[in-house]
Amino acid sequence: MLLPDTKSSTRYTLFDAPYLKAAFKKANIPAQVVNALNDPQRQKSQAQQCLAKGAKVILLDQLDPASGKSITDLAVSQGAKVIDYDRLVVGSKAKYYVSFNNVTVGKFQGRGLVGGLKAKKTYGKHPVIAELNGDVKDNNAKLFKQGYDSILTPLYNNSTFKKATAGDQWTEWDPIKARQIFDQMLAANGNKIDGVLAANDGIAGAVVASLKAHGLKKIPLTGQDATPTGVQFILAGWQTGTVYKSVKREAAAAANTAIAILKHKKVKGVNAKTSGTPSILLTPVWVTKANYKLLFKDGFLKRSQVCIGPYKKYCT
Repeated sequence: MLLPDTKSSTRYTLFDAPYLKAAFKKANIPAQVVNALNDPQRQKSQAQQCLAKGAKVILLDQLDPASGKSITDLAVSQGAKVIDYDRLVVGSKAKYYVSFNNVTVGKFQGRGLVGGLKAKKTYGKHPVIAELNGDVKDNNAKLFKQGYDSILTPLYNNSTFKKATAGDQWTEWDPIKARQIFDQMLAANGNKIDGVLAANDGIAGAVVASLKAHGLKKIPLTGQDATPTGVQFILAGWQTGTVYKSVKREAAAAANTAIAILKHKKVKGVNAKTSGTPSILLTPVWVTKANYKLLFKDGFLKRSQVCIGPYKKYCT
């Protein structure tokens, strides 16, 4: 199992690696989980090492399309099957793709922002909206954008919303870069930004830090990944909501797919084709103050990660 990094999201270390290891252990299948730490060359050499050890199935969460395709071609040429995990290598020789419906993720974010603006009663006042996208090299980031733009673009076009000046930018999933970009957006818009579509919780955190540093009020703000910090900001009112993708379900679906391939059984759960690749696409959940306890119930987060320090008083 080739995981990409620890920077774009904390999920890979906290959730994916332990869930995947446990699933294969339970099935008595020897498996190795490695993380490329944001280095495509390292991921390629990790793939080569796995194949040299006789890997029959590779779960690949790629860092960029070119290296992803190169790893897939290498694996297939050596008789291994590749499952694209979480991120699709478009047009590759992967056997299956296991992920969430990423356009749906984006639609939840777009609708969540609209809901936040309505709750703040700024929806009808031509609010100025900024978009902080993920990484242009990440196919998922493009699918999220496709989803939220399907909600927001008609509202820009009919002048319900106004897109901020220089207000639609890619961040490489880097909160430090996102902070710099959002500081510049505030400057370009005279500090008047009424809502932000942030593609994940890390980027949302950068927006919160910037708003606080400028002495500005809370505004509707989206996220993704249901991180402890993201949920804390939701409870404190700095963030409207986050998209929860149950990594436990995603890892289980990927592990079951790999196990079925290894045991020459039928792969269950295929419900779509994405760019020609048979896909198992799971449905995410939009999390707000109203339903955040679902994250504790699912064992995705612990109360002790969220309900601490200044945030304790928000937890009931």
